[in-house]
Amino acid sequence: MAVSTPERDRLLTLVVDHVLAHGTSGLSLSGLARTIGSNNRMLLYYFGSKEQLVDEACRLAVDRFPRVAGALQLLAADGPLEDRLHAVWSAVAHPDNTPFLQLFFERYGVALRDPPGHTAFLERMGIAGWPAEVAAALRAEGFSGADARRCALELVALWRGLQLALLSGVPRRELDAVHGGAVRRLVDGRRASSRHRAVART
Repeated sequence: MAVSTPERDRLLTLVVDHVLAHGTSGLSLSGLARTIGSNNRMLLYYFGSKEQLVDEACRLAVDRFPRVAGALQLLAADGPLEDRLHAVWSAVAHPDNTPFLQLFFERYGVALRDPPGHTAFLERMGIAGWPAEVAAALRAEGFSGADARRCALELVALWRGLQLALLSGVPRRELDAVHGGAVRRLVDGRRASSRHRAVART
């Protein structure tokens, strides 16, 4: 991991500002350097490459959106699992998060066009990251390991799909209703599967 310095931190903050406001599509290192008052040599010195710089900036961007950064902590709260899962969706879907969600999906699209150049990003979006954390929360609820993993992947896929619909203009109240029904069916089904397997083993 790169050593933090005041100048590196300053440049990174400016890059985060830029990608949140303008995205990353068509971004060149020289254009970015001019925008933030730096130069190619300095950015390469501190960040290694444009790809590393943009990846770090996008990861850091989430810290500006506490509802996103802390969403999964809501799974540790008290109350029914379905309510906690809906709280995660509500936190991420808050209007304040729109700039981050726009950046996230733009970055996702770019990564899918060039998987070898975005391996770290795609790994974080796969079973690592949110799916792994959700699976851990589900295991604590009594889900078997296999069911927790599958259910976590389904939940994260549901959230991402609803976020895209939200950005596309689908009314939030409709998406809340979709989320509630999907979560009930998904969680009840996986619970039943786990119970069935437990009985079959006895």
